[in-house]
Amino acid sequence: MRGLYLITNDDPIELLLAKLEGAMATYDVAVLQYRRKKVPKENQAYEIEYMKHLCAQYKVPFVINDDLEAAVRYGVGVHLGQEDGSVAEAAARLPKNVLIGSSCNNSVELAEQAIAQGATYVAFGAIYATDTKPEAGNIGIETLKQAKAKFNVPICAIGGLTVENSGDVIEAGADLCAVISDILNRPMSAVPARIEEWSDLFASKA
Repeated sequence: MRGLYLITNDDPIELLLAKLEGAMATYDVAVLQYRRKKVPKENQAYEIEYMKHLCAQYKVPFVINDDLEAAVRYGVGVHLGQEDGSVAEAAARLPKNVLIGSSCNNSVELAEQAIAQGATYVAFGAIYATDTKPEAGNIGIETLKQAKAKFNVPICAIGGLTVENSGDVIEAGADLCAVISDILNRPMSAVPARIEEWSDLFASKA
């Protein structure tokens, strides 16, 4: 598993889905994560169902951010922060073929624990400063190097990543680059071309 890990933003749903359709049609999205903090839980069912179907159509793994109950309900993967529930519980309750990710901040030790409990990938960040989580410190790339040397699961980098600043991040060991703004803050017409640039970047570091 390698490439662009796309996380949804809080655009109006019609605009977001149109951008996602364009993104998926490139066949260069490795993972899609549902993260809609401003949408009430009771309004999320349609969005999740639509994206689950879209991911199935393009054979892209789908994960829900920070909500194990929703992941269980829809039979999809989950991404858990340190305060968002147990990786072991997720591994016990979810289908065996879905992704279980864990945010490990800047800690190889947390990653080790998560993998032991059943995480199928581990995420480190924020690599760079980010508008999405301004409180998250930027950790640089040393932790990625340590994790890559130690673990056999995919390593995901997150936080302020762009095509222009991620070459070193991939070289340090990131299999996945998690991105919101660098894709979804662009006009709909510019989304596919930007994803192609990400694809070219990963190909150049193979």
